[in-house]
Amino acid sequence: MLAFQVRTRLPASAVPCALPLFAMAEGRVYNFSAGPSVMPLEVLEEVQREMVNYKGCGMSVMEMSHRSKEFMAIAAEAEKNLRDIFGVPGDYTVLMMQGGATLQFSSIPLNMLGTKTKADYLVTGQWGEKAHKECNKYGTGQLACNTKPTKFTTIPQKSEWKLDLDAAYVHYCANETVNGVEFSYTPDVGEVPLVADMSSNFCSKPIEVSKHAFIYAGIQKNLGPAGMSVGFLRPDFADGSKELKICPTYCSFKTTGDNGPMYNTPACFTMYVMGEYLKYTKKVGGLAYWAEMSDKKSSLLYGAIDGSSGFYNCPVEKSARSRMNVPFTINGGDEALEKKFLDEAKKHKLFTLAGHRSVGGCRASLYNGMPLEGVEKLTDFMKSFMDENRK
Repeated sequence: MLAFQVRTRLPASAVPCALPLFAMAEGRVYNFSAGPSVMPLEVLEEVQREMVNYKGCGMSVMEMSHRSKEFMAIAAEAEKNLRDIFGVPGDYTVLMMQGGATLQFSSIPLNMLGTKTKADYLVTGQWGEKAHKECNKYGTGQLACNTKPTKFTTIPQKSEWKLDLDAAYVHYCANETVNGVEFSYTPDVGEVPLVADMSSNFCSKPIEVSKHAFIYAGIQKNLGPAGMSVGFLRPDFADGSKELKICPTYCSFKTTGDNGPMYNTPACFTMYVMGEYLKYTKKVGGLAYWAEMSDKKSSLLYGAIDGSSGFYNCPVEKSARSRMNVPFTINGGDEALEKKFLDEAKKHKLFTLAGHRSVGGCRASLYNGMPLEGVEKLTDFMKSFMDENRK
């Protein structure tokens, strides 16, 4: 029996199907998916307990009005906890928006270009590349750096960046999910406003909010289920003064900020689960706790890769390696052996280890919800697989 199985705490008298609920929850696996990703068991259990009757109100969060006092309290508490946990300055606007980061690729130039026509993009992976492409629909996205020639395996030194002092903003992706590249620092771009896509490493370590004009993140990696993103917006971009006339209301930072998440019906259940994840984050010790766990898990896995004498290989330059997403090949990219690895891994309850379809190989995502024992089980399997298959 796995140590992280769900065990419902509802008494049998509370729900007619208590036994089926327990049975459905058994057999959980170690899920290394890049997103939507594994969530902490404690959060899932709390959501399970409140699923059909939220705090005695007689209905599920999925059923209640988004303007009811119960849901307004959920939204208010979620915003407060976002501010507390991430140290968001008081004058910054917290945005809770429907859609993921891809919608923000458009929203950023629509809200931040203003009278300027160009913005700089530090492109170190496929998501940064997509954000840059989207900017070009509304202005000129300039490539301040582009590591595609290295197959997105590096982060160049600042001396190699081609920054434009007149750019409306500089955009970077803090962690590239597909390519396994992560900024270990906040880029210094001088007085030009800094914008960060933190979708893949959000809530995994403390961040320097005040050094950014806008931080945004899809929450389906480290903070909840898919369906929404959150953002921290500096006041000079929250008043609508830089919003393009063609900006749809749905994408307007000012409209969202002025109305909280309530301009239209938000992703209510997703927001509620995020709120539970935030409360759990406070309980375990905040971002410092997640940072410590991320370092332990990634160090363990990279140690197994680097200690394999080349049987496993991570293509990313060591200084740019992600703590969240670890891509690796087996025996020089032997596709048949990699397929065998993926098939046998499932027998050990190790799932979703295939690399992104665009790059192949293998990839293990080590988000907050992945317990340390899951990574230990993976590295043990990797060693035994290597011993059995090394030629």
